[in-house]
Amino acid sequence: MTSATKHDRGELRIDAEECKGCGLCVEACPPKLIGISERLNRYGYRTAFYLGAGCTGCGICFMVCPEPGAITVLRATSPRAGEQPPAGGAAA
Repeated sequence: MTSATKHDRGELRIDAEECKGCGLCVEACPPKLIGISERLNRYGYRTAFYLGAGCTGCGICFMVCPEPGAITVLRATSPRAGEQPPAGGAAA
């Protein structure tokens, strides 16, 4: 399976107003999917941003982040045997 066909196993959300741009999540992300933006938030920090695809849902970025609420990681789940996936076709 190539990286182009891999499905995200997680979803990463970064709150730019909470992020202080320390870069710990950027260094900690195993697949290197987090960068530092050139744009400034209202506090004058260059904040982290998710590159958009490939999250493994490992949560390491969340664990190293010193700002509560700046990073949220949601892990994708597969439907159990015999269950139907939710409406919309994607596993939640």
